[in-house]
Amino acid sequence: MTQPCQGPDPDTKAPRTPPPPLSCDTHAHVFGPRARYPYAAERGYTPPDCPVEAYAPMLDTLGVERAVIVQGGAHGTDNRVTLDAIASMGERCRGVAVVPPTVTERQLEALARGGFRGLRLSTVLKGGTGTQHLDAMAGRARDMGWHVQLHLDSADELVDLAPRLRRLPVPFVIDHLGRARGGAGTGQPGFQALLGLLEGTDGCWVKIASWYRLSDQGPPYADMRPLAEALIAARPDRVLWGSNWPHPIFEGAMPNDGDLLDQFLQWAGDEATRKTILVDNPARLYGF
Repeated sequence: MTQPCQGPDPDTKAPRTPPPPLSCDTHAHVFGPRARYPYAAERGYTPPDCPVEAYAPMLDTLGVERAVIVQGGAHGTDNRVTLDAIASMGERCRGVAVVPPTVTERQLEALARGGFRGLRLSTVLKGGTGTQHLDAMAGRARDMGWHVQLHLDSADELVDLAPRLRRLPVPFVIDHLGRARGGAGTGQPGFQALLGLLEGTDGCWVKIASWYRLSDQGPPYADMRPLAEALIAARPDRVLWGSNWPHPIFEGAMPNDGDLLDQFLQWAGDEATRKTILVDNPARLYGF
């Protein structure tokens, strides 16, 4: 039995504060149309159709010119939906793939030609590839000049993972603030492990995304602000922002993407920091 998902707020607001030119949303998914891109049999959730034809106009409303589409769990390791979405958006878009450990060099090369720049591992999603394959997949990413991206079930996992991550031969990106909960504060062991990786290595990157579902207070998610600001203060040159559109596996009141971007811009502070996070960092990591 899979978990049904609600769709995003269709009435995207323009942010009150315009983002810098060439800003990038580094974390979004596209789903379907299901009739053309069937969902994986082994999946943990079932979203409504949220195709690239809905995502691209949302970005335009936000004033965000670039995007990174991350292969969503509903489609498993069949990356065609993401590959085709990148093709439709052209040079403004890159991708992060989910592949099995048995993926061939030829298959990876085809993804590279299609705009993919990383491999995602997850301890959350069914039908994907977990962190037990971290070293092997990091080797595959190194051969491609890519990075690995980690989608964790809990920030606590970072405590044990940190020594392995420090030894990786490639950059690694931690999704969703490491899944640190707002109510646990900045002192929680997993978040401290994340800060240690940011401050102690040049290979660690972190995405500030989907904080609305990590908040223990609900809107306006004030308990997440100290975590976001601590990450930005630690290494603004290694922080990324993501919308997490269309917000899968979220059961609360659906936030508006314009409001979320405004909140992040407030947390980021001055214009120089906003440009670093929204423009310079993704350009370097994803090759824009």
